[in-house]
Amino acid sequence: MDEEITNATTTHVKHDESALRMQTFNLNAFFGLNRALKDISLDVKKNKVLAIIGPSGCGKSTFLRSLNRMHEEVGGTIKGKILLDGSDIMKKDPVNLRKKVGMVFQKANPFPTMSIAENVVAGLKLNGLRNKSRLNEIAEECLKRAALWDEVKDSLHKPGNSISGGQQQRLCIARTLAVEPEVILMDEPASALDPISTAKIEELIFELKKKYTIVIVTHNMQQASRVSDYTAFFYMGKLIEIDKTSVIFTAPKNKQTEDYVTGRFG
Repeated sequence: MDEEITNATTTHVKHDESALRMQTFNLNAFFGLNRALKDISLDVKKNKVLAIIGPSGCGKSTFLRSLNRMHEEVGGTIKGKILLDGSDIMKKDPVNLRKKVGMVFQKANPFPTMSIAENVVAGLKLNGLRNKSRLNEIAEECLKRAALWDEVKDSLHKPGNSISGGQQQRLCIARTLAVEPEVILMDEPASALDPISTAKIEELIFELKKKYTIVIVTHNMQQASRVSDYTAFFYMGKLIEIDKTSVIFTAPKNKQTEDYVTGRFG
């Protein structure tokens, strides 16, 4: 196994910390008295894609939301430590944190009262940027990075929800890119999309990891094997195994992992 990855849930092996973007140490997440995550410790490497897999209710989305403190927005609490570039995220302002750790949700959520271009730069305008030519430049740049510009460049004035579902999801990715994050969290971003739109999202992920670190939750084993560099298998709130994706899908070390990726349960 890669010496920079551990499949123990409570320990980290020695590694080059300059290669890491985020780390969790003994992370526990609660909804009231219910513990949804149990002592999760793992590393998220820079400019790599980490896929989180596991059956429904195993804590995948809770883990994802914990990484930018959105778990607290739904009434949850967190114990343990989460580091972003070596700094404790619990000591950061949540709004500023979410500029660095952006989220793309399962269902595309463009702002229906805003145009396509306005959707992209909504966060920047909220933060006080008012220079129209600069906003237009950023909108074009982010739509290009989201592989959407050629499809919408003649329709920038149309409402954000007037385009197809796959285009709306890429529009939401462009909106995330506009605030210049370091990490992009994706919660089943293609689960509601057709195969062609799904393929475009997956192609986009390959391009985005050149500049960004990506953590993606997916129920689709084939998608995880296609897009990710590393895969973590969660079960009943625990991290069962994490390794290179090629290892997880061909030679996992844990029997539970093998049973899940081969379809014996889940």
